[in-house]
Amino acid sequence: MNKKNRKIKNIDENEGAGILKRFGVSIESNLLDEFDSYIEKRGYKNRSEALRDLIRRELVSSQWSERADEEGAGAIIIVYDHHQKELVNNITNIQHDYHDVIISSQHVHLDYDMCLEVIVVKGKIATLFELEAKLKVIKGVKHALLAKSTLGDKI
Repeated sequence: MNKKNRKIKNIDENEGAGILKRFGVSIESNLLDEFDSYIEKRGYKNRSEALRDLIRRELVSSQWSERADEEGAGAIIIVYDHHQKELVNNITNIQHDYHDVIISSQHVHLDYDMCLEVIVVKGKIATLFELEAKLKVIKGVKHALLAKSTLGDKI
């Protein structure tokens, strides 16, 4: 879309990443009050910082839900009972199958029975979802979560 046809008018029409632009937002007063409360609770210095974070969060979420063929990064967190027969071997075998997307993993003993493992991943989003799904269904895995992040190059 060229500058002439833009529906959103920017005070600063400079193009390029890293250049801050100002724009006006019309918002209901009760929604703005809630937003200001949100900002204060989370320690933002101003509305702009909070709005930038919300926009980035939505863009990352959109990337993960709409562009499975693109690269993403994140962490798969699993909690499991290490006494479950063959569970540790199954987890290890699956991780070896996905060695090309696993950057590292950290294993923590929560108590005598339960372990938590954080598996840092980077690769095609579809592959990362596939890995999470395979780990999630192993008998003895109590919880599995894929924390989705970004490579940072598009936001």
